[in-house]
Amino acid sequence: MAVSSPCNKVCEIEPASGYCRGCRRTIEEIVAWPTTDDAWKRAVIERLKDRTVRRG
Repeated sequence: MAVSSPCNKVCEIEPASGYCRGCRRTIEEIVAWPTTDDAWKRAVIERLKDRTVRRG
């Protein structure tokens, strides 16, 4: 099964963290998403979980 994008259409990079305010990905992760394999996408999703917790 393909890994869905975590994008939620709230697209704004936070200057302090470098993460998107909506999905918490970096601009590099956002740009690479369409051309990478599912293993890479799953790894990004795992990192997002940590970023969400730290965001608090």
